[in-house]
Amino acid sequence: MELKVLVDNNTIIDRYFLAEPAVSYLISEGDTKVLFDVGYSDIFIKNAQKMNESLKDIDYVVISHGHNDHTGGLISLATFYAEAKAENIPYSHPTLIAHPEAFLHKEESGQCIGSMLDQKNVSKYFKTQWSSKPLWITPKLVFLGEIERTNAFENLEPMGQYETADAMKDDYVKDDSALVYQSAQGLVIITGCSHSGICNIIEYAKKVCKDERIVDIIGGFHLLHPSAIQAEGTLKYFHEQQIKTMHPCHCTSLEYKIKLSKTSEVLDVGVGLSLMYE
Repeated sequence: MELKVLVDNNTIIDRYFLAEPAVSYLISEGDTKVLFDVGYSDIFIKNAQKMNESLKDIDYVVISHGHNDHTGGLISLATFYAEAKAENIPYSHPTLIAHPEAFLHKEESGQCIGSMLDQKNVSKYFKTQWSSKPLWITPKLVFLGEIERTNAFENLEPMGQYETADAMKDDYVKDDSALVYQSAQGLVIITGCSHSGICNIIEYAKKVCKDERIVDIIGGFHLLHPSAIQAEGTLKYFHEQQIKTMHPCHCTSLEYKIKLSKTSEVLDVGVGLSLMYE
């Protein structure tokens, strides 16, 4: 499997890419191409073009969760395909995979922090597959669906609110998910923001894939300003796990990258980074 970073908060030095506080990865696994999250804007398309990567042959678009820094680029992607159709340029019709609640209206302090497209409108532009259960995209790549919340120190505070048929309710981001690749050496876990808890994600990935070995974790760890309980529990968990290599980025602060580096090799991430796994 190859993973290329199309969007992150940072860019690789001496490479002329665009960055924003968001996430988008291009994943190739065998003959299957997956776009994981689409950032805030259209820069994932511009960066892909600079990398000489086509987005016209994508098989799947996977959304980690419904916040706008992971879904904002969907309008640009829909426009990208509409323009290809108008110009008679061949392109695939990717299937969008997400948790069934990913496209509910989300807000914080009265401001929308969710997708500009609701589920109905997303379905107008993409084939869709909503799943709260693990969904195998290829024999080696799985969308985890709804993450089991088993740790007492994670996912304790809501992230704004979400709209239900009755009222606005506190949002514990039940739609937050991740991808896992089963390499020959163990699991590669790919996250968006880890609102469900990075440790919860790791444990659920082990359960779904029936493998205790972790090769790498790349993505946001939701460790910008963690509570004392979350910080203590998370660092203790990683100390016990002794995971060899990690690529924490996006919503992981420098402070916690340094703290995590005491138990693992923490490597840098930026737009233009390419990672290969057997």
